[in-house]
Amino acid sequence: MIGSAEPIIAIAVILSAIVSLIGTGARKQAVLEGRARAADLCELTGILEPRVLQDVFGPPTMDGFYTTTLERVKQARQPLGLIISEDRADIACIVVAVATFLTSHPISDLVLMIAAAYQTAGWFISVRLPEKK
Repeated sequence: MIGSAEPIIAIAVILSAIVSLIGTGARKQAVLEGRARAADLCELTGILEPRVLQDVFGPPTMDGFYTTTLERVKQARQPLGLIISEDRADIACIVVAVATFLTSHPISDLVLMIAAAYQTAGWFISVRLPEKK
């Protein structure tokens, strides 16, 4: 039982998931507009090496933009990409956190801690991504 820390953890999970959804949405919009940089594609696909990005998506333009589609990004997605930028998982984390406010169930603490671990893993992995230039 996590007791009185449960609301604080739930709020942290909700905020983290919202920030992740906003960031993922902005990166998807960059791909749609044809202005995706290496950092955008790294987050969306989970490919951490810029050389591998070039193998998958071809070389960037002179401005450093990659010309690709969201469908191609989904095909190239690695397991790390699912941890960093999976909208359905972020929404599920929000649902779990809200449910812990509304209900009290024997496994609600466990499910909340799994959601918190998922969000934390996403942040730790995103620290390893190449920086935006």
